[in-house]
Amino acid sequence: MRLLEYESKQILKGYNIAGPRGETVSRGQETSFPPPAMLKSQVPTGGRGKAGGILAAQSAPEMGERLELLFDTPIHGFTPTRILVEEQIELRQEFYLGITYDTAAKLPVAVFSQQGGVDVEALAKQQPGQVVDMHFSPLRRLPSFQARELVSRAGVTGKLLIQLGAVFSRLADVFLDYDATLAEINPMGLAADGRLIALDCHLEIDDDALPRQPEMAQLAKEKGRFAGGRAVSDFERRAQEIDSLDHRGVAGRVIEFPGNLGLIIGGGGASLTAFDAVRQHGGQPANYCEIGGNPSVFKVTELTKHILSKPGVKKIAVIMNVVSNTRVDLVARGVIKGILESGGDPAQSVAVFRVPGAWEEEGFRLLSKYGVPYCDRTVSIDEAARRAAAATTAQ
Repeated sequence: MRLLEYESKQILKGYNIAGPRGETVSRGQETSFPPPAMLKSQVPTGGRGKAGGILAAQSAPEMGERLELLFDTPIHGFTPTRILVEEQIELRQEFYLGITYDTAAKLPVAVFSQQGGVDVEALAKQQPGQVVDMHFSPLRRLPSFQARELVSRAGVTGKLLIQLGAVFSRLADVFLDYDATLAEINPMGLAADGRLIALDCHLEIDDDALPRQPEMAQLAKEKGRFAGGRAVSDFERRAQEIDSLDHRGVAGRVIEFPGNLGLIIGGGGASLTAFDAVRQHGGQPANYCEIGGNPSVFKVTELTKHILSKPGVKKIAVIMNVVSNTRVDLVARGVIKGILESGGDPAQSVAVFRVPGAWEEEGFRLLSKYGVPYCDRTVSIDEAARRAAAATTAQ
């Protein structure tokens, strides 16, 4: 879930990270903010400046004209419903401060550069010496002294080093407190009067953590939150609700497709492999769905019922990699229970069941009892996908 700039800055303000004075306006609403000002389209995408989404206004008439222009200008497929109007600030320097998660190291990583307002990925490739980073423990967070150590490696000294270290430490608190996957201030401006001001902010919240973030979860459910782009369907929204019913495991990360084969797939990236394989073999998926982390029987049951409730879906395929943190028998129980409660016959409703791993013998015994076609780890994901596609095309 990506927050808009003004939403991100509201969060920063709560952590004593200053931003420019300003206000947001909707179409038809008059702004009370005096020019000169910066006008910024509030859309969930980067590159707004190059796309014409950020304009300066030096007078009241110019501000009115440019506000209308911004409301009528789509930015990368998103049409703004709000414009952020902010004071213009005289700057001495711009910096980049960012925190994201390194999936290889399995740790948060803080990234800093004395060159702000640029694409930091491109800068790191072109001038690697201009970007420094540091991993830190989420348990110990990022204390100011450690943040200062990172900033000093980029050549910053004196009072500015202390200021940037303190801001960086607070940005790490935002990242951890909000279960973010990215917390970025780009640029962080050093004003002519010596203040550090977050000129732009980008926050992305982990969708899987929304049950722990009730304020963000409520925000995500707002209908019409963004104009343009792909909207979450009612089918997908219901799947998210199912996933939030029980904290155990993941079962409900769903994307809807127009096919006739329901999919319950997962296992360390195997969900994408299985989905692509089904399509390659001529199958028509009704959904992409990822499960894992040992979801409860209840959660799998509700998910199965939900997928089978989709018009046109008569069969489901359950395909996962070899699992260690998910019990095969619990997945099997949930799938069978979901089919039975939907009024179906498990032997006829399951196109293929390929989930080898923990407690597989118990799971396979249960599947055999109900006549469900299953296969063990000697059958590849590709072959299981082929069988699933064949079962639906033969209908």
